[in-house]
Amino acid sequence: MITERDYEQATASMTALREAIDGVIVGHERVVEAALVGMLGSGNVLLEGIPGLGKTLLVRALAAALGLRFSRIQFTPDLMPADIVGTDIITEEDGRRSFSFAPGPVFAHVVLADEINRATPKTQSALLEAMEERTVTVGTKTYPLEEPFVVLATQNPIEMEGTYPLPEAQIDRFLLKATVEYPSIDQLVAIAERNTEGAGVVLPQPVASGDDILRARRVVREMPVAEELRRYVARLVMATHPSNALAPACVRDFVEYGASPRGAIALVLAAKARAFLAGQANVRRSDIEEMFVLALQHRMILNFRGEAEGVRVAGVLDEVWKATSVT
Repeated sequence: MITERDYEQATASMTALREAIDGVIVGHERVVEAALVGMLGSGNVLLEGIPGLGKTLLVRALAAALGLRFSRIQFTPDLMPADIVGTDIITEEDGRRSFSFAPGPVFAHVVLADEINRATPKTQSALLEAMEERTVTVGTKTYPLEEPFVVLATQNPIEMEGTYPLPEAQIDRFLLKATVEYPSIDQLVAIAERNTEGAGVVLPQPVASGDDILRARRVVREMPVAEELRRYVARLVMATHPSNALAPACVRDFVEYGASPRGAIALVLAAKARAFLAGQANVRRSDIEEMFVLALQHRMILNFRGEAEGVRVAGVLDEVWKATSVT
């Protein structure tokens, strides 16, 4: 049962966390919100953008402000699954040899999967169990991961050289996918100033804890959503399927596969987290609208015609939004 004190404490800790991150990151308000929503929704977040836009710094700032165990995995073509999850090693004690488990960098609270699409699909898939079930299986043994646990992955646009598309099964494990845009002129001036004067960029001191995150997650879970809005989310997700009667013409023409049921779960959870961060008492249609593209754009697969004509998934989702009524 969530008390008023729980709500107040969760609100205070998340406000302090947001302010700490804003003190390091210039601009990128929507991306920062996506990272916080993912953390509060017990989900993982994929950040896409060209190199040098501050994706890695954002994740490092979030981990520093929380004071949690942080690990960074630099994905490269020669990275192996054991380099991520760990492996059994032979140890010797008193002349007797035995196997012991050496945990990999995934055993942390905040895991930065840096440039995740530069590794091969086999290595990318090593994160699947950790991202979904919060466990790691090596050999015949399964090891639990300590909560709060979140994977914040960065990737370069797939058009760039040396990248591998993420497997559909893995990309569906991300609660949200946010695109990191190039900064404006004023933001670029502020970034240059912050990085070239004084001590440069300094990561924040811890202002919240793992317990604060777990408390805020419980509060988010209890955020009320009207039945009308729940059915609205279901219709929005069904409208992304080309074979469904609710699908607009652009979906039937350009989409091969629509969003999975995870898409509906992600959209509801993200809307709840966004409503909480905005200080609201319940989820509104505007919260669903803000999270709609972020929750579904990576879960839709274009057909050959859509790929050939360079159709943008975000544009298709805009049409789905316009064509789907609340009632």
